[in-house]
Amino acid sequence: MASKLTELAIDCADPEALARFWCAVLDYEVQESEDGFVAIGSPAVPEGKNRPGPVPPSLTFARVPEGKTVKNRLHIDVNPTDREQDEEVRRLLDLGARRVDVGQASEESWVVLADPEGNEFCVLAGRHP
Repeated sequence: MASKLTELAIDCADPEALARFWCAVLDYEVQESEDGFVAIGSPAVPEGKNRPGPVPPSLTFARVPEGKTVKNRLHIDVNPTDREQDEEVRRLLDLGARRVDVGQASEESWVVLADPEGNEFCVLAGRHP
């Protein structure tokens, strides 16, 4: 058996605030919270680490003292499932995301945003449940 992706770990200054943002983006819920650490995941697939098949990965947020200084080497792509891309981008901007330029041309099918702590992510054009 191969490994499976179960979590993405994100260093940040404010784990609680960043977890709230990503819960709203992904319709996730807080699964664990301690001082300086928050884990969120899909309410539809609790305890994903213990399931044998594919599961939506949880996100973990850990407080670190240093700030973000360069473009992420790994980023999250999100895909709207119940609305068009432009509607989803507006929703995410209202939640606290912002548009960022990471060197993209103007013809990509995705939109590059950053979460409230500056972590880049992309909103894809195709809708895939």
